[in-house]
Amino acid sequence: MNKQWPGNAFLKIPEAYAQRQTARFVILPIAFDGTATYRKGCCRGPDAILEASSQIEDFDEQLADQFFAAGIYTHPHVAQGDETVEAVQEKIYAAARGVVDAAQIPIGLGGDHSVSLALIRAVRRRYPDLSVLHFDAHADLRASYHDSPLNHGCVMRRVHEWGIRAVSVGVRSYCREEFELIREQGLAIIGPDHLRRRPADSIRAILAALGEPVYITFDIDGLDPSIAPGTGTPEPGGLAYREALNVLENVGRNRTLVGADMVEVMPLPDQSVTEVTAARLVYKIIAFAQLAGRGPAAE
Repeated sequence: MNKQWPGNAFLKIPEAYAQRQTARFVILPIAFDGTATYRKGCCRGPDAILEASSQIEDFDEQLADQFFAAGIYTHPHVAQGDETVEAVQEKIYAAARGVVDAAQIPIGLGGDHSVSLALIRAVRRRYPDLSVLHFDAHADLRASYHDSPLNHGCVMRRVHEWGIRAVSVGVRSYCREEFELIREQGLAIIGPDHLRRRPADSIRAILAALGEPVYITFDIDGLDPSIAPGTGTPEPGGLAYREALNVLENVGRNRTLVGADMVEVMPLPDQSVTEVTAARLVYKIIAFAQLAGRGPAAE
């Protein structure tokens, strides 16, 4: 049991592998949904994911190995309650900067997608050539939304404005403003249909759009709502679980994963499908981050 986070350490791994000083990965729970614009409730996502992770096997059946020995520390909640998005951004940045400065890999658990902005800023401080792999149903390219440039619907607009290379996967919903921006700037968008029909071409395009250090921001609504219904703004026609894994594994084997987040998980009553899926994806990201040099993905 991890004494720093009693009863709620990610995966419930042995205490020896859950120490702050020696962990390669640091889980940052961020219970904030202050910019959510449809259904709120993803502030409960971090604890739900942590609880669900206790049911996840630490042996990866796909890769036939265990990946917790690198160390996974679960940080106390970074932010929660009724705070402004600006105040929460600074709290997240300070916590993530401490992780990055210690040469550890931060993995944020949201919370709404706005939390990703501060995490990306902190990781970019150490990796100025950072690139971003973005899973989402929505383009998140609005200049401002609900009178805030820090809204969850503006995350990728800020990322592109900061000059960060990025590719979005799973996007199937955007407004006219976003459509025009995508067309004018030639932004890299890989929709679910393209990934499904032409997986090899899609993987090549994703890798070509990314630099060497990669931050993964994973909005759970990038998956189809049939397998991840617990989210505030579900969209039909999303990614299958194995399709997402194919992208994550290929990026893990061919690039350096330096940070990640899992956001927009909104627990539903009487079922835990979404948070279990999110917990498995977080552990998959941790596993795939350790695959560099292990050879190509199996056919």
